[in-house]
Amino acid sequence: MMKNKPNVRYLALGALLILVWLTQWIPALATIYSQTIYPLISYVLSFFSGLFPFAIGDLFIFLSITGVIVYPFYARLRKKLPWKKILLRDGEYLLWIYVWFYLAWGLNYSQKNFYQRTEIPYTAYTPEIFQEFVDDYITQLNRSYTPVNSINQDLIREETVRIYHQLSDSLGVHRPPHEHPRVKTMLFTPFISMVGVTGSMGPFFCEFTLNGDLLPVNYPTTYAHELAHLLGITSEAEANFYAYQVCTRSEAMGIRFSGYFSILGHVLGNAQRLLPEEEYTRLFKRIRPEIIELAKNNQAYWAAKYSPVVGAVQDWIYDLYLKGNKIESGRQNYSEVVGLLISYQEWKKK
Repeated sequence: MMKNKPNVRYLALGALLILVWLTQWIPALATIYSQTIYPLISYVLSFFSGLFPFAIGDLFIFLSITGVIVYPFYARLRKKLPWKKILLRDGEYLLWIYVWFYLAWGLNYSQKNFYQRTEIPYTAYTPEIFQEFVDDYITQLNRSYTPVNSINQDLIREETVRIYHQLSDSLGVHRPPHEHPRVKTMLFTPFISMVGVTGSMGPFFCEFTLNGDLLPVNYPTTYAHELAHLLGITSEAEANFYAYQVCTRSEAMGIRFSGYFSILGHVLGNAQRLLPEEEYTRLFKRIRPEIIELAKNNQAYWAAKYSPVVGAVQDWIYDLYLKGNKIESGRQNYSEVVGLLISYQEWKKK
């Protein structure tokens, strides 16, 4: 009789899978999760992960990948288990990881986007609107320039948390769950630099990590960007937008310049596609030579650490991951920050 009794573990896994899928399919459930349930989850998990001085999420992912690969050989050679049982166990473990990922953070992919949360209307690009935005941006970029030679982690944390509190209600983002969020250095920084990643959000334990190779000018906006992910923002463009808003409103000159500098590549990339060559050249020449030099040095610094082969594989996987989670533009989503900034600028005028 007992052998025919359903395994409680399988029933629980099945119920959680159904809950995840229903939340992804039903907008009302996604809203309840992102606005009510996730803030509590992030508070608890980020508090727990903050008890450890190292990135437990990185370690968990590494051990999980290693275990999924090694276990079949161990179970077959040492335990003499049949392949069917081995693969079923590996498959069940992956399903638990899948459920954990979405319940702990991933269901935020199903929430309303920036325009829906804030009720700020999308503004389509026109040559006039884009030109006005770019002219104003370069003016502010040049004015904000200051050499950034060191990283004041305490100041960056305090400013970022303070400004996220200020922006929360008007710009549709949660407040930080803790006043002193603990940022951690990625465990595998040399490898992470090879694939061109500067920071990440650890969804399993709601902890955010930064690349240990970050330059001082990159650090403030990367910190604010990854904290945005911890606050439930899944879109890379939106995380870039919030990082820009946070840093450019800071009273600290280095943080403010980091904010403007962070989107320079995206702005120039859009300008090169949208403007006539002569207009683009004129625009480019308006940028202070110190900033151009900094951008070139910054690019060379990361290029020296980047592995084209490993980076291409990571880019392909991450592109599939984003598209599989309702980010239709994939990795191009990063550059869509310009559209968000233009829409926000036009909305402020009205």
